[in-house]
Amino acid sequence: MITAKIPRALTLAGSDASGGAGLEADLKTFQEFCVYGMTAVTVIVAQTPGEWAHEVFPVELSVIEKQLDTILAGIGVDAMKTGMLGTNEIIEIGAHYVKKYAVENLVVDPVMVCKGADDVMNPDTVRYLSKTLLPLAKVATPNLYEAGFLSGLGAITTLERLKEAAKCIHALGPETVVAKGGAKLDHPLAVDVFYDGREFIVLESERIDTNWTHGAGCSYSAAITAGIAAGESVRDAVFNAREFIVAAIKSSFPLNKFAGPLDHAARRRIK
Repeated sequence: MITAKIPRALTLAGSDASGGAGLEADLKTFQEFCVYGMTAVTVIVAQTPGEWAHEVFPVELSVIEKQLDTILAGIGVDAMKTGMLGTNEIIEIGAHYVKKYAVENLVVDPVMVCKGADDVMNPDTVRYLSKTLLPLAKVATPNLYEAGFLSGLGAITTLERLKEAAKCIHALGPETVVAKGGAKLDHPLAVDVFYDGREFIVLESERIDTNWTHGAGCSYSAAITAGIAAGESVRDAVFNAREFIVAAIKSSFPLNKFAGPLDHAARRRIK
């Protein structure tokens, strides 16, 4: 029997050609947490250089299944996260494999739009995800927009409203919800809400004046996944992930006039 020397994590997510978000951000994050990362690619996202408009190209379903067979049957994982899934069929495949291989540590990042886009890619797909995949999740990590949509509350502008959304999403089935308000709430600090069905924990930090946050959501959920894979409690994994993401945003940088990614190595350099 071969025993893994380091924790193993899988990301079932889209590939971002610019390298800042999606599975590219996930792998960079896993590496920073000393977790061995593996990928099953669901969609490929490309950007048009002149306007930075996003184009999404789903991967053939049989190819997604082959990737998941390789990882889950051939190697095994200590935790798994999902990112951009794109279609009901891809969501169904993800849920099937989580059940088939009894993946206990699932983090669902309910990606609805590419950064810079305004509309949900497919509202019916988001609803399908809430019924199919969220009930299997140990942690769900919606951002402000996603929390408003999944909870049915619409636009969220206050901390109390974000708490209400977290409670509504928790009722959909995930064990814990981390609702990410960031610096977009009517609140003096950047704020997220942790809710596990028993208590709310408000996570606060200073606001960071930057537009370069490409991949922040992906990296945050990947950091939580990495912590859980390494054996941390969900609460500790979330707290450590938030410390990581704050440092990474503080050191973010522009790639071009449209987008700027995080500095995933920032916390390591600070230490």
